[in-house]
Amino acid sequence: MAGPRPVLIVDDDDTLRRLLAEQLQIEGEFEPVEAVSVVDARAKLSGPGPRVDAILLDVTLPDGDGRDFCVELRRQGVRLPIVILTGSDDEADVVRGLDAGANDYVAKPFRIAELLARLRAQLRIFENSEDAVFTIGPYLFRPSSKLLQEPARNRRIRLTEKEAAILKYLYRAGHRPVPRQVLLNEVWGYNAAVTTHTLETHIYRLRQKIEPDPTNARMLLTEGGGYRLDPEGAHPPADQA
Repeated sequence: MAGPRPVLIVDDDDTLRRLLAEQLQIEGEFEPVEAVSVVDARAKLSGPGPRVDAILLDVTLPDGDGRDFCVELRRQGVRLPIVILTGSDDEADVVRGLDAGANDYVAKPFRIAELLARLRAQLRIFENSEDAVFTIGPYLFRPSSKLLQEPARNRRIRLTEKEAAILKYLYRAGHRPVPRQVLLNEVWGYNAAVTTHTLETHIYRLRQKIEPDPTNARMLLTEGGGYRLDPEGAHPPADQA
């Protein structure tokens, strides 16, 4: 199973925000990141904290309208799923929220299970869209195109379907190592003909493509009976830069 996925909850209602945070954590599927205002949300999105895979965004915030903040994020090129939460299900409000760039619009009071189902659906759609771009070290990873771009060197690296699937799954696992057998099952399915040697060969080829020094891997690490992706591993420590 992949590691928890960070989701930013932007809501100044302390009770609701904490309830959502608790529910997101129950199955270990999501990792809530909380913000109480637009300013707070901006800081969380630009700060050194965990990456965010989706945003649950309240309309009425103490320092602005959530829909205006959604427009701002889209103009900045933020393409991850945004689900707007509101106290109104009036058709005009729904249309305004969707026109602002939101992926979905959920009226309060809502059922937590339904909200989570909608969130999962939007994440699945995003991951398979042309808009999905993940930062891994010096690279921009576009899973749908099976492509790594290295802007600093104006370089493009083509990946095979399996290499892209491995990279995507390890990225989703965050900083947790993924056992070899789990990775095999997720990428190849339950195919008895495929062995860990096949996986190891693909990992070797991936390292040849993405590691500055494939003999001293810093991004695609062997750990805990499996593999772990360190998206920042290609960057040297500050005192060595």
